[in-house]
Amino acid sequence: MAQTDMDSGEDGGGGGEPEVIAKASVLGGFTESTEIRALISSLPVVHESIVTLESAIERFLVIMDRYQEQPHLLDPHLEWMLNLLLELIRSEQSPPLLVHLGFKFLYIISKVRGYKIFMQLFPHEVADVQPVLDLLCRQDPRDPETWETRYMLLLWLSMTCLIPFDLSRLDGHLTSDPSQTREPIMDRILAVAKSYLMVTDKSRDAASVLVSKFVTRPDVKLKRLGDFLDWSLTTISQASDQTMGGTVILDGALQSLCYHGTSVCVCSSAPVVLQCLDQCHVAESSQAMLRKLGVKLVQRLGLTFLKPRLAKWRYQRGSRSLAANLSLSQSGSTVKAVSPDMETQSQEEDYDIPEEVENVIEQLLGGLKDKETIVRWSAAKGIGRVTGRLPRELADEVVGSVLDCFSFQETDNAWHGGCLALAELGRRGLLVPSRLPDVVPLILKALVYDEKRGACSVGSNVRDAACYVCWAFARAYEPTELKPFVTQIACALVITAVFDRNVNCRRAASGTFPYGIDIVVAADYFAVGNLNNCYLSISVYIASFPEYTRPMIDHLVAMKINHWDGVIRQLATKALHNLTPQAPDYMSTTVMPQLLPIALGIDLHSRHGAILASAEISHALYKLANQNNRPVTELISSDCVDGLKSIHQRLFDRKQYRGFGGELMRPAVCSLIENMSVSKMPFKDDPVITGWQWLIDDTLKSLHLISPGPRDGIKEAAVSALAALCEQYYQPQPGMADPQMQEVLVSQYIAGLKSTEVLTRCGSALALGSLPRFMIHGKLHQILSGLQQSCSQREVCFTEARRDAAKAMAQVCVTAGVSAQGGSDSVVCEGNVSAVYRALLDCMTDYTLDSRGDVGAWVREAAMTSLMEVTLCVVGTAPQLLSPGLVNGMMCSLAQQSAEKIDRYRAHAGSVFVRLLHSNNPAVPHIPHREELLAIFPTEGAEGLNWNAPSQAFPHITQLLRLPQYQYHTLLGLTVSVGGLTESTVRVCSPVSLCVCIYVPVCVFSVVVCLLLCACGPVSVVSAALCL
Repeated sequence: MAQTDMDSGEDGGGGGEPEVIAKASVLGGFTESTEIRALISSLPVVHESIVTLESAIERFLVIMDRYQEQPHLLDPHLEWMLNLLLELIRSEQSPPLLVHLGFKFLYIISKVRGYKIFMQLFPHEVADVQPVLDLLCRQDPRDPETWETRYMLLLWLSMTCLIPFDLSRLDGHLTSDPSQTREPIMDRILAVAKSYLMVTDKSRDAASVLVSKFVTRPDVKLKRLGDFLDWSLTTISQASDQTMGGTVILDGALQSLCYHGTSVCVCSSAPVVLQCLDQCHVAESSQAMLRKLGVKLVQRLGLTFLKPRLAKWRYQRGSRSLAANLSLSQSGSTVKAVSPDMETQSQEEDYDIPEEVENVIEQLLGGLKDKETIVRWSAAKGIGRVTGRLPRELADEVVGSVLDCFSFQETDNAWHGGCLALAELGRRGLLVPSRLPDVVPLILKALVYDEKRGACSVGSNVRDAACYVCWAFARAYEPTELKPFVTQIACALVITAVFDRNVNCRRAASGTFPYGIDIVVAADYFAVGNLNNCYLSISVYIASFPEYTRPMIDHLVAMKINHWDGVIRQLATKALHNLTPQAPDYMSTTVMPQLLPIALGIDLHSRHGAILASAEISHALYKLANQNNRPVTELISSDCVDGLKSIHQRLFDRKQYRGFGGELMRPAVCSLIENMSVSKMPFKDDPVITGWQWLIDDTLKSLHLISPGPRDGIKEAAVSALAALCEQYYQPQPGMADPQMQEVLVSQYIAGLKSTEVLTRCGSALALGSLPRFMIHGKLHQILSGLQQSCSQREVCFTEARRDAAKAMAQVCVTAGVSAQGGSDSVVCEGNVSAVYRALLDCMTDYTLDSRGDVGAWVREAAMTSLMEVTLCVVGTAPQLLSPGLVNGMMCSLAQQSAEKIDRYRAHAGSVFVRLLHSNNPAVPHIPHREELLAIFPTEGAEGLNWNAPSQAFPHITQLLRLPQYQYHTLLGLTVSVGGLTESTVRVCSPVSLCVCIYVPVCVFSVVVCLLLCACGPVSVVSAALCL
């Protein structure tokens, strides 16, 4: 099962991302043993210098941390490492600092390998008890620098306590000599353990281990267990979790009682301990660790009330013998699930259950609803352990109480805890097959559990735990037991693996339940990591299996088009578009009638998703009908067509285009307009067209009233809708525009280019750029003049308008087409091509600055793109229109931008420059110094050149200084880069002065210095002056 989320950046990236390649990091052995041996041997020398000491510790940590995931590789080497370090520790010549350093290294090893295994290697003879205890007693518990020493000494002492001799024998004649003041060793160890249970560092954990091993000794259990329990219970009852000190004390006392050995020893006092916990209200503590320890202690106390046995009534799959399972698998037979006869079962269950067990189970069930995962997980394991010792009737009651957690009146914490408990019960065979009809529907609900909380939702941990339940059931039950539920569970898991918002849940579901090798391969761990890939690609493949098609569609309609996350809603509608070919009849007769009422409902998110889904499904049905040369109205009923047509008017009448809701409704209805137009719905000359045009125009005029976040998306949706609407409904005859609408729209958008609102200018420019060719015909001169005028206005407040006007100019030119002999009012020709290039080249000199920085770079980037698109269009049709002056100005401006200080714009300019240079279908004419440029930017190496990296770009750019045509403009760009604020760019550009000396004639030397001084100031020119 995948880990629960913390993260996620999961929703980014498109389907075009490169495949993720999994590289295993598997080590073959402990290859640094020689280095570690030398490092340990050098400790007596390196500890004298703080520099060498820190270097040695850091190196040791780096080596050991490599084996965190494969600590077993250290096992053959643990003994000699321990012996080398203990030799340093035991040496009388070792100073205290060296001793502490040795224990620090021991702690690092135990952290990687685990203290339970590493502590077993400590010497634990009788002779070791007294020295270890004495050394521990000499430590300062409040020294923060030496806690590793105290931690390891406590673990070492816990091993020496296992000697099979009465500890009183180590006291000698202590009791017969009245002058002796030393305490017995037993009392000293207990006193040390108690004192370290109260400290705030990790030594407290080691002290708990010491107590668990020490009090299990027969002599200590007989003489000191009662006193220790009294101390523990008194400490618990008197401490308060409202203070830091009280929390530490409670933590230590509870840990000392939680360990298995200690809990077994307190069997006779279990009722008293349980009563003390109830009185102290540990379960209500504000500290999650205390609540976890309380639950852990309660479950261990509960086990002491019950007979230590395996329930005979439990469901057993197969044999507990590996040899028997292997022999049966080779013979081809299977082991049937074991169920004892009722008479034997009743005889074995005929014993009284203490009343305290009910209290224990009640507290464990309460722990399943705790707000912290660690508490719920501990409670779930406790439920499984205690239930395994109960009679079948009582165990069934516990299962029923667990199922009560799956109520929609409960919080997501209760659902999560319930899933964990069911997984534990199923894994242990305590959930009998007769309960599966009650359990499986709840698990299916948990797999799609998603509860909205404010601007987000909770439930990813519930869905992840539900996948764990499915994993446990698949391994706990025979296939025949799960056969009635396989289809339901498989469909739910496929839906979770493909459509869940959380990447960890998708990965947990993708590897949980066996539902076909083909699907497992398509939806593997890495494939489901990309959300777009899941919705748009994997879902289509899985839907090709008939048993999954309708469940996937129903889930999208019921759960995803109304999701709180707008990205999920949009992906869900696109997924419905892609799934329509798998079930077109179901989409048209069932899904569409379901969506149309939702599209007019009161819930904003549902309305938004339903409108988008209706539009996408309609377009998908049109494409299917078009393949068979049928009108779309044969697949979509007339009622649905009328419902789609009425959506805009109903929203307009309810004033739902206003405010925050309007920011979702406007792009949704624009998407509906676009899809209805592309689908060629029979709405020509219908009043709804006027309403749709009003919405598009009003949206483009009202952009300044929309929040900055969704503004760009709304603008793009409106422009796309306008292009599709014109193409379908404003063309009475092919290639001929409706004269009235053409005049109205062109005049309206050209007037918008002069608006005082910059966003209205942006919308009007993009609207002009989106008009189809028949709408531009006869109006090209008027449109280009308006756009050129918009580009020429250099006010700071209209920067975005100049950017969009530059984009629109290229779109208009490409749409209108090129013809050398054509009219300037219809196509790009000799009469207007120069004006277009002049306007775009003028945009290349826009260096406007405001509080946002170099905003003129937006205009320059748009102009570069537009120049490339127009040039490729002209070259492909009428290259004779390009004069040497136009091409020279364009290439020189691109060379200047290729020396930009901003990486993004330098990379864009460089890519445009290289593309035009290498264009050969046909080649761009009149490029100055073409051969020299091809030598500087060869075809083979141009693709691998990283223009974003100054260290790679500038060595090529400076070579342009050799070419007279490019010297001036390249120097302008380099001058700006030398005076930039980016250290990496300045560091690479500073040596450019040397290139200037090599390539630039002496006559322009003074001009270069002046440029540097004007752009950078005298201080920034120092590095350049050194080279000059």
